[in-house]
Order: sequence, then C-alpha cells, then structure tokens
Amino acid sequence: MKGQLTPVRLSFEPVKKATADKQADNYASQLHKGENMDYELGDIIRVTRNGNEYEGVVMPSVTDHIVLKMKNGYNVGIELEGAEIAIIERKSDAKPTPHKEKTPINKKLPNITILSTGGTIASKVDYRTGAVTAQFSADDIVKAIPELEDIANIRGRVITNILSENMKSETWVDLAHAVAEEIEKGADGIVIAHGTDTMMYSAAALSFMLRTPVPVVFVGSQRSADRPSSDNVMNAICAATVATSDIAEVCVVMHNSSSDDMCAIHYGTRVRKMHTSRRDAFKSINSEPIGYVDYSDRRISTNLEYTKRGEKKLELINTIQPKCALIKFIPGADPAVLSYYIDTGYKGIVIEGTGLGHVSTNWIPEIERATTAGIPVIVTSQCLNGRICNRVYDTGRDMTKAGAIEAEDMLPEVALVKLMWVLGQTNDMNRIRKLMQNPVSNEIAYCSLK
Repeated sequence: MKGQLTPVRLSFEPVKKATADKQADNYASQLHKGENMDYELGDIIRVTRNGNEYEGVVMPSVTDHIVLKMKNGYNVGIELEGAEIAIIERKSDAKPTPHKEKTPINKKLPNITILSTGGTIASKVDYRTGAVTAQFSADDIVKAIPELEDIANIRGRVITNILSENMKSETWVDLAHAVAEEIEKGADGIVIAHGTDTMMYSAAALSFMLRTPVPVVFVGSQRSADRPSSDNVMNAICAATVATSDIAEVCVVMHNSSSDDMCAIHYGTRVRKMHTSRRDAFKSINSEPIGYVDYSDRRISTNLEYTKRGEKKLELINTIQPKCALIKFIPGADPAVLSYYIDTGYKGIVIEGTGLGHVSTNWIPEIERATTAGIPVIVTSQCLNGRICNRVYDTGRDMTKAGAIEAEDMLPEVALVKLMWVLGQTNDMNRIRKLMQNPVSNEIAYCSLK
C-alpha cells in the first residue's frame, strides 16, 4: 500500500573497473630496480633526480615514470632514467594502525546516521588500483573527521558504493527506504554521502518520496579526500550541523564559495551542479538557498521558510516509474527523436524546450500522438532561470492544445524525477497534470495553483 513501509530489494552495483584492475595487477607484479634495491606498490621511497628529492608512497603508473603520492597529498611523476632510489619503509613492514576503542555514546548529543552511496567523507588510497575507496564504519568516519564527535553520535551505514553516474532509480528507492528505517530506529538526522555529478537527481527523488520529521542532508565533495584542497571535511561538518538542526527538509549542503567560509543549504528540488570542478559548484536555481552554515562557529542563518523538526510524520511513498525520458530540443531536430520514445514503451516524456518552452511546429503532431496514447509530455526550458509559458506565441498555444503540460519553473532534471514519482502513484492524466503543476516539495515557486 502506498505510503507504508514495505520491504524493498536492495541492489548493489559494483563499479566496473576490470581495465584498471588489470593494469594495476600488471604493475603490482613488477619490481622496479634502483641502487640495488627493489621497491613495489605501497612502499615509501625517496627518489633523487637532477638534485631534487621526492619522497612518498609508490602508486600505480601506466607509463615508464614512477608515481609517488607525497605527504602534501599531491601525486608526482618522475622519470626513472638517472634517478637514485632509497627505500624508506616497506609496505609489508608498516605498523598496523592501532585499534581504536569504539566511540562511546554521548547521551547529551543527538544521533545521526551517515548513509554512504560512494562518497568521500572517510576514504583511503588503495595502492593496488590507485583509487580512493570508502571506509564507512562509524569509527572510520570519526577518525577521518574527529570534529563530528562534538556534533553528534555517528552511525555509519553503506547503501551502495558506486560512482554517481551509475546511480539508478532503483537505488533511489533503496536509499529512501534506508532513510525511513534509520528515522524509525531513532535517528535525529540523516546525512547522505553522494557523488556530486548526479546528486541533484537523488536529492529530488527523496524530496518526493519522503515526508520527514528530521533533516535529511545530501553532501558530497568536489575534490577527493587525498587532495589538500578537498572540500570533504568542511562539507561533512556543515552537513552534520544541519542534520542536528530544526530544518526538517531533504536538502543539499555544499560549499557556498571557493573559500572555506560557509556552506549553503539548498532545497533538494532547487539545486543544480553548475560547474565541473569548483568547490562552490552547487547553486539554488529560481530560489535563494534555505540558508547558510558558518564553518567557523557552525551557526545557521536562514533565508526561507522551511518545515520544522517534528512538524511532519514520517511517510514513505517510494513507488516510481523509471521508464521516463528527458529530451533536449535543438534547432532542426527530427521529430523521430520523440517518436522513438513513444513507440518503445516509455511512460512519460519531459522536453527541454527553448526559451518559454517551445519546440518546432513539426514536433507538435508527435506530442499530440503521445498524449492521446496516455503518455504525459511535460515541457521545461533550457534557460533554467524563469518559468515557461506556452500562451505567448502560437507554437506554445499549439503545444498546449496538443496536450503538453507546462512545468512552471521546475528544473528539467527535477521535472523528470517528479514525473517518475507521479507515474508511480497514478495513470490518470488529469491527476498527473494536477500533481505536475502544483508544488509537492518546493520544486515550483512561481505558479497559480491549478
């Protein structure tokens, strides 16, 4: 029954890394010669070449250069010819990390659960592959970011360990179910460690699937934990701060600027990654952020209204229809693009139109064919900022007559995720239209209720 907690199959999708593993295994089987010494991956060595010294851990290399990870976190590649090499410490001789007693529960602090989907809050370098791998017990997290002990009691749980481009709608369902389980177990807040590339999709999905009495906070890192410029610690501390706050929303907490000054708190349905690599890549679109977290004193200031802690009862509505498409219209695009999705069993279509939400006139018959067949066609804008309006020009009016549904000022990705969720609840076109054109979780700011 919709709205009730039901068992959901958890799916674990391993990262495809066969090529990297094969290369790493080849290099792991090779011993490099230097000054009558053999070194191998994971050893700490000193390399002297042309009067310069480099010291670090031997990493995999796909060239004839040696690659070291230095203490400052950066990697350096050094040509072997003419280099003198001294072994500082064998990997096999390294002392094991002393066992740390389990962090005791502080009854004066709230309890938060950190769910990992492949994030970098706590990670280490795998010297066989050179990849950063997540370590996600509660002790691992606190060891990596000890400041968290001052904020809350931490519980860690791995949902999956994938790159975010491998995220699927089934994983959104698993994740929403896990959040609900942790809240039922007494968590005062949830932090979700997530890759940045598709975080906006997952945050939108959980915004529609969950009614939550506690904060649910997505966080990620633009730069990996082994880099000096990594943003993972600040983002994690700010996210944990929000998770213990009064802001009972599904939200995203990430750097607000390129400096380590504050993080912005974004609605999960209003945020978009706007830069490939900057630490302040995440921006609220058609909305201000909910507020900000000052990193120096962890104080939260807010701009917008928000659902307060305990205001809503927990509800999980995680039925979803994954067979929906997002199509970007371009000048001269063949309407056969739209025909493909109509004829191959897709249940819903979102179009990124131009400007106010237009496509060329030769697409309109296919839009009508889709809506007549019971396939909703939602129209958004490639402009991102502002809302669409199909009543200004003839093309827009014809699209509306053909049955297209205006998505107001929703982001295209959010409209796609919302349509998946709406189709999980109903097949009735009138109800689909009403749900799509009225706000469910702050995804629409400028509309007259319809």
